[in-house]
Amino acid sequence: MLVVTASTGDYIFGAGATVARLVKDGWRVDLVVMGNDEKWSTGATPAQTRLANMQEGRAAAKLLGIRDVVVMDHKSGELGYVSSTEMRSQLFGLIRHVRPRILFIPDPYVSFQADRDLRYVGLMAEEAWGYSGAGTFANELARMGFKPYGAPEIFYYVPGRPYRPGEGGVGRAKFAARDIAETLEVKIHAAQILATRNRAWAMQRVGLLDDVRLQSFVRSYIEELAHTIGSKHGFANGEEFNHVGP
Repeated sequence: MLVVTASTGDYIFGAGATVARLVKDGWRVDLVVMGNDEKWSTGATPAQTRLANMQEGRAAAKLLGIRDVVVMDHKSGELGYVSSTEMRSQLFGLIRHVRPRILFIPDPYVSFQADRDLRYVGLMAEEAWGYSGAGTFANELARMGFKPYGAPEIFYYVPGRPYRPGEGGVGRAKFAARDIAETLEVKIHAAQILATRNRAWAMQRVGLLDDVRLQSFVRSYIEELAHTIGSKHGFANGEEFNHVGP
């Protein structure tokens, strides 16, 4: 399985418990981070911010059981200025090398998405999924030995909020929910590791918090999100996706 994310935290908030459950069920999971996370901090330089977020992101991925983390290192917050062809070719290479059975990508079609990086990465990743199996694209990769390959199954995730009416199950996509009771705590602990990002996030919402209150804030947020989603589908706690595939 290959998880695509704009930053080190997006996929955890949107799909962390489902990823942890798939690892528990025996799946190998790899992660590709398109951005460099240089803007999620309070009072640190871009270089310090990038280093802290990447270190914490790798630790969180390890806790979830992710095998490998690949960082493309494009400037976060500015992915709209990066050539989508360049990013798509990079993802072509990973898809053709890893040959995943399942892809997880940000859903670019949800309404009122404040983080434009998520939309750009989601659209690019969807194109890469659709075209990586065709021989008419990325011929340079084929010459290097990376033969065309298309993943048969894809999950679209939304970080940080439930799907709203009309956003789930559109077109080919089927609305899919997962009961995350067994792995909710793993998701919470992975999210709490992202202290640098979380501190900046909390600062925007409730003001600066000490470490203990910050951890409590993250836990409360994820528990409320999981319960809100789960109650829509008959679970105590859940995650939900748009899903295309068998």
